[in-house]
Amino acid sequence: MRSGTLGGVAGVGGADAVRAALSWMRRAAGVVRTVVGAPDYDRYVAHMRGHHPECEPVSRDEFMRQRLESRYSRPGARCC
Repeated sequence: MRSGTLGGVAGVGGADAVRAALSWMRRAAGVVRTVVGAPDYDRYVAHMRGHHPECEPVSRDEFMRQRLESRYSRPGARCC
């Protein structure tokens, strides 16, 4: 492998490699959160601003409280 390359791919080295790795890790973390059903406040805020600009997004604490309440208030909606 040449110095300054990632996996032998020319043009991806140093800071570019770090940015690529961080970007990949953020996307992977988002997929994991989606699979396990963890609420994503940042995605909620982006959706509200993009699709409902007239509405004020709730606070992060209120968002999490609403999601937990919704998740555990429906008997039979979970396996255990």
